[in-house]
Amino acid sequence: MIRSVQIALSAGRGLSWQTAAQALRLVHCARCLAKAQGSLEVRSTPAEHRTEDARVGLNEAYTEGERDAILDTLNNASEGELSSIKLLRGKKSSSLVQYRKQHGPFLDLDSLVQVPYFQSKIAVKVFDSILNAASREQRKERKPEGRAPSRLVKPSIPAERLEAAESIVSIVFGTQKIAWAHMERNMNVCDWQQEEFYRFMKGTYHGHVYLEDISPVVSKIPRADFYVLEKPGIPVQNSSLFPVTLHLHMVEATLYALLNMRYAADGDHCVVSMARTTVGKHFGLMVGESRTSGVDTVKQLINASVSPGKPWVTFSQELILRYRHQFQTRSQKRNEEMCDALLQAITFYDLVT
Repeated sequence: MIRSVQIALSAGRGLSWQTAAQALRLVHCARCLAKAQGSLEVRSTPAEHRTEDARVGLNEAYTEGERDAILDTLNNASEGELSSIKLLRGKKSSSLVQYRKQHGPFLDLDSLVQVPYFQSKIAVKVFDSILNAASREQRKERKPEGRAPSRLVKPSIPAERLEAAESIVSIVFGTQKIAWAHMERNMNVCDWQQEEFYRFMKGTYHGHVYLEDISPVVSKIPRADFYVLEKPGIPVQNSSLFPVTLHLHMVEATLYALLNMRYAADGDHCVVSMARTTVGKHFGLMVGESRTSGVDTVKQLINASVSPGKPWVTFSQELILRYRHQFQTRSQKRNEEMCDALLQAITFYDLVT
């Protein structure tokens, strides 16, 4: 039809201008129709052929080991575990689990494109995300144990020094007390006591008074390879507790100065700080972000030390006689600092050395 119109126009002389205009419109429409037919022909490739090409690409893009790791996750991970992987949150993880229940395990990587919400490009990103998650877990498993102490105590101490510690003194302080527990590597408690301070947090308390009050206590603390202080855990955002925070930091700084006498000579720290939450997590004393009392845990440790079997911690006979009854009786003075000092010493040897 287009060719006949072109011939008629070339003759030209026998056509009116209205007829010529209609002929031009016909030519334009005919070309648009031909163009549309051509684009339809391009898209008429069978869908199964395109899917098959994509399937080949997915399988060839990964090694056998990578394919096994991906399929293991797709077939065995729960919906919650899948949701923890990037790009598998929400509808994708639930859709994947539902498909798995209806059709069985995935036999190859290409099967994933049959699941709703998973096109080829999305599938590739999901596979890479699964492999990256597995790689992170392997890095955690391969992480050297020597790096753990640097995360649990501050300042960082070389692992070999911590592992060589034959004895430590764990020190916990509050607004009125300083308590300490002297423990040996074999988890035997050699000394365990506390001192009360009646001037703490009362009126104007100058820096020299901290030195005057704390120095006699330090003279009673046994010698040890390391002194472990509980790190004050009061949030700085709570302005109403600023006086308490300042007091605790003053006590901490004074203890660092008095116990770390060798630092000026050799530059090696023998005083370190441990977070209160580290001890709480080790003994399961955390409720959310808050640390609960450790008194009941200490009671159990004391009772276990005099029971048949191998106890976790041992005490001298003198300490058992002195404290067993004291911790069993109900009293307003719960000796929280003493309990925390003991639990901190156990945590140090369990986690750090």
